[in-house]
Amino acid sequence: MAEVKEFTLPDLGEGLTEAEVVRWLVEVGEVVAVDQPVVEVETAKAMVEVPCPYGGVVTARYGAEGEELAVGAPLLTVAVGADASAPAAAEGSGSGGADGVVAEADGADAAGDGGAGETSGAVLVGYGTGAPPARRRRVRPTPVPAAAAGQVNGVASGYGRHAVTPEVPVRAEAAEPAPGPVPVISPLVRRLARQNGVELRTLTGSGPDGLILRADVERAIGAAGAPAAAEPSAAAASARAGDAGEVRIPLRGLRGVVADKMSRSRREIPEATCWVDVDATELLAARRAMNAAGGPDAPKISLLALLARICTAALARYPELNARVDTEAREIVRLERVHIGFAAQTDRGLVVPVVRDAHARSAESLSEELGRLTGAARDGSLTPGELTGSTFTLNNYGVFGVDGSTPIINHPEAAMLGVGRIVPKPWVYEGELAVRQVTQLSLTFDHRVCDGGVAGGFLRYVADCVEQPAVLLRGV
Repeated sequence: MAEVKEFTLPDLGEGLTEAEVVRWLVEVGEVVAVDQPVVEVETAKAMVEVPCPYGGVVTARYGAEGEELAVGAPLLTVAVGADASAPAAAEGSGSGGADGVVAEADGADAAGDGGAGETSGAVLVGYGTGAPPARRRRVRPTPVPAAAAGQVNGVASGYGRHAVTPEVPVRAEAAEPAPGPVPVISPLVRRLARQNGVELRTLTGSGPDGLILRADVERAIGAAGAPAAAEPSAAAASARAGDAGEVRIPLRGLRGVVADKMSRSRREIPEATCWVDVDATELLAARRAMNAAGGPDAPKISLLALLARICTAALARYPELNARVDTEAREIVRLERVHIGFAAQTDRGLVVPVVRDAHARSAESLSEELGRLTGAARDGSLTPGELTGSTFTLNNYGVFGVDGSTPIINHPEAAMLGVGRIVPKPWVYEGELAVRQVTQLSLTFDHRVCDGGVAGGFLRYVADCVEQPAVLLRGV
């Protein structure tokens, strides 16, 4: 007999707690193989294809495209085993309906199930194939009085979608708590009830098989004389926006994470900024000479790569700025390796890809890696690992045609170097007025890790290397 297994959204890494369903890659009733990608999700870090650890027939999908799911929420259920080719599945991927008994198991538990069907060998962060310390108990069917159907009726999980068994309501095994899970159509409905003090177990759902709908909770709130505090419906929100002439954009996904990170940076880091105008004429000339020496077929070295190389040399002289502050331990943590992040504007918003071990790379290697990461950022293929772990950030806002900026530090780093546009300006050069290629450099730093003398020394060394690239040769 086929066994229906539930696959939940795994931890995709770096502390991410939710992801948005972008595109389903399988349909209900479709046969899937072990480790076959079944859904494409977008996290705050990157687009990720999630593979299914089971082989069998998809009996239900959870979450519509564009909906956010929490880590641990069900993604789909798969019938595995001898009878998997003929599962009793209800159509309608949006509602996640599926006939039959749902066996609850987390990813690691299912992977350890020996004879229940083929399981995955792939490992995602927070989701493995080894046996867990304890197994979750299965929910088995047993007849109960019809009056109990409004309380518990075969829910697949406590999250937004439901899978029901109309003919056979279920109860937990004797070792499980008697009430069981409450069938609720959406996590938003759960939050609405929680915010307004409504006990879901006291409600009789008006949806199929006793499913509790938003209207049921709102009626309970109205009966108690309390205003509804949860999110308005899309239609109501649209109507209000039209009346007020407003457009409301949810702070979620990448934009939400950026907002949270910037707010935290401003709350925690006492930042200060210093800046200097520099003559970049010689740096541009050095770049032209380096590219000419490489020949027409050699990869070109970018200006950003040269600036990154200068930053690694400056951080070797001033390691105080390659650091972070452990607020709980009240310690400054200096880092031996330099991972340079660089701000990149994409269609999804601002992202900061990371060049790992930048201190060990040549200008040519830096240029190659910067180019690769920039391309991946633009097409949305950066992995979470390529977007985290930077120790110092380089921000070239000159590409936007501006001269200066006081950027917010990329928490938990200690400093960020900003580079403005390079433009011809009048400049005193060797005692005479000349037109030179001038730019502005700004350093924003965490005043807890160093004082102005260190920050000024770092910025002055960077400026000297920009004005006279031969200064770098002293450290070669």
